[in-house]
Amino acid sequence: MSAVNETKFQSAVFLLTGIPGLEDVHVWISIPFCLMYIISILGNSFILFIIKTDPTLHEPMYIFLSMLAVTDLGLSLSTMPTTMGIYLFHSREISHDACFAQLFFIHSITLTQSSVLLCMAFDRFVAICNPLRYASILTPPRLAKMGLVSLLRGVVVIFPLPILLKQYQYCKDSILSNSYCLHQDVMTMACSDIRVNIIYGFFLSVSSRGLDLLLILLSYVMIFKSVLSIACHVKHLKVLNTCVSHVCVVILFYTPHIALSVIYRFVKNPSPIFQIVLGNVYMLVPPLMNPLVYSMKIQAIRVRIIRIFVK
Repeated sequence: MSAVNETKFQSAVFLLTGIPGLEDVHVWISIPFCLMYIISILGNSFILFIIKTDPTLHEPMYIFLSMLAVTDLGLSLSTMPTTMGIYLFHSREISHDACFAQLFFIHSITLTQSSVLLCMAFDRFVAICNPLRYASILTPPRLAKMGLVSLLRGVVVIFPLPILLKQYQYCKDSILSNSYCLHQDVMTMACSDIRVNIIYGFFLSVSSRGLDLLLILLSYVMIFKSVLSIACHVKHLKVLNTCVSHVCVVILFYTPHIALSVIYRFVKNPSPIFQIVLGNVYMLVPPLMNPLVYSMKIQAIRVRIIRIFVK
């Protein structure tokens, strides 16, 4: 009897989900997904190439932008295999170990990205509020340390999640709600007590991304306070224009994340379609839009791009 109960709770794989009810047209749906991945990978690679090859762009603002492009590339490459596997080959199964590895990379990269966005906010704060000390504060060694701390923070803080998930038993027909693995999605498939994961996951959300967002907002409050002290209205707009691209990226990153967190924790019966669409927006739109936003809003990068294509 115990053997029967043991097999009842064991599931060798998780089943990923595309768009329910549209399985017959998944191949056609794969076309826009494929285009988004291609644009995202090429766009971020192009940003990295421009910053690396142009010595005039070896400044703190662009170094942080290159860090953001690396995280965008990592996020795209982490979700692309399973997402395209579902829509192109109807391959829904993913082993537990592969799923845990994927969610580790996804959550580590997004947390690192949150740290990089905070670093970029600090860059704008120093550039606007203390411009005379900008070069002495944001030195190359300090930039390297900030990047390394951002990466280590993402890895160390997320590392316990797959270890905790690996200890659980999972029910049959463990159907996940997205085309990739997320911690908050996988833990609900467990037939064990998941209170540790719930508490730790909530603590992570508040103490990492929540704290990052709070500090970003605080930095912009001080930036606006500094800008308002400038008498010339033309200078107001010129200074604030240097922050527009970063603000857009922050909105693109945090809005779907907050919405997903609320849905997973507080909504009992969310709409599957809405959840899937929001999940895809969270994973696909920031890596797609970030290089486009910075290419359009930052003159130095825009000029460099035009120069390359004109040649």
